[in-house]
Amino acid sequence: MAGPRAGPRFAEALRFWHRLGWINFGGPAGQIALMHAELVERRRWVDEATFLHGLNYCMLLPGPEAMQLATYLGWRLHGIRGGVAAGALFVLPAALVMALLGWVYMRFGSVPAVAAALAGVQAAVLGIIAHAVLRIGRRVMRTAFAGALALAALLAIAADAPFPLVVAGAALAGLVVWRLAPRWLPQEAAHGAVAEGAARAFALRPALRHAAGVAGVCLLLWWLPLLAVRVWLGGDSTAWAMGVFFSKAALVTLGGAYAVLPYVAQQAVEVHGWLAPEQMLVGLGLAESTPGPLILVLEFVGFVGGWQHPDLASPLASALLGAGVTVWATFLPSFLFVLPAAPWIERLREWPAASATLAAITAAVVGVIAHLALWFGWQLLAHRPLAEGAFVLALALLAWLGLARWRWNIVAVVLGAGALGVLAQAGGVVG
Repeated sequence: MAGPRAGPRFAEALRFWHRLGWINFGGPAGQIALMHAELVERRRWVDEATFLHGLNYCMLLPGPEAMQLATYLGWRLHGIRGGVAAGALFVLPAALVMALLGWVYMRFGSVPAVAAALAGVQAAVLGIIAHAVLRIGRRVMRTAFAGALALAALLAIAADAPFPLVVAGAALAGLVVWRLAPRWLPQEAAHGAVAEGAARAFALRPALRHAAGVAGVCLLLWWLPLLAVRVWLGGDSTAWAMGVFFSKAALVTLGGAYAVLPYVAQQAVEVHGWLAPEQMLVGLGLAESTPGPLILVLEFVGFVGGWQHPDLASPLASALLGAGVTVWATFLPSFLFVLPAAPWIERLREWPAASATLAAITAAVVGVIAHLALWFGWQLLAHRPLAEGAFVLALALLAWLGLARWRWNIVAVVLGAGALGVLAQAGGVVG
């Protein structure tokens, strides 16, 4: 593959991030696959090593890893303004869609039938994920050790091992192999990009001051609006309680949305009483079938909770306030985790021990994404009638072939798949 092209203008990148925000279906695996296909393979704005290195770091953080990866890649292209734009646009379109669907649900009691279009989009996402697993796997699986780590990670996740434990185990394995059998690692991981002494020869004090300044700004932006809500509505208001609760939840979402959903559901339903269990399930279904991070189910919780426990005269205004507070408290911490550390993420490649550790994490991540692809495929196909399942599988195969062999535009693949889903419903194939 050719090397990265010259970086895009900020306006060009802004258009890309905006468009991505409307089509990033498929949860973290699909979103990471989509960014890899567009930014590494098609546009070549970033190289493979930068993409995988950023992914490794973001997989270690609490919060939505795909949104954090977009933030990091935006920073790589255009500094802090690029990181803020990429992270915000990754979430905002989906947040608008979720608010609209929340209003429809609360106003009319049901969501319009969009299952056919979503079935087509989800089939395309399955093809996109399979394409990404194969493309990334070919680059990462260069040693038997890497292949063993990927398989071990896949089996561990399938056995419900905690995601942080899988990552920690891979990191430890990489460090041990670097010490005892470095030949098992790719050459650049075994020896690092540069000598360790040279890696330390950068201006530490200015870098720390800059990181502390960015972190301070992020902290203020996170908490000042929430404190303003407390001053405005009081400490016993629904919106303030949501701001505090979802800020805490943002710090414990290691392992992705599924790892934190049981905790959130228990607190939101049983402790705070913001919504009923069946409403929580509706929110999860909406988050699964719309663009954006799966953790946007929390916005639905904030919307419904605000509607049913209003702080303002209008239930809709209260619901929008609850949704806004929830989105702010959930996603603002991601900027705090990524932007201050962004210059240091690249430095990690310069230390041999860190490079070996991250190479092992990369191999494990391939296994995790492969498991997500298998899980997503099972969820998509297991409970459908035979004809409908065959249509979905054929559409996923077509999407994979289009990307792998014919280099189709990924946006056209997603939109075309949605249109084919609607046509299949008209023909009686999809219910």
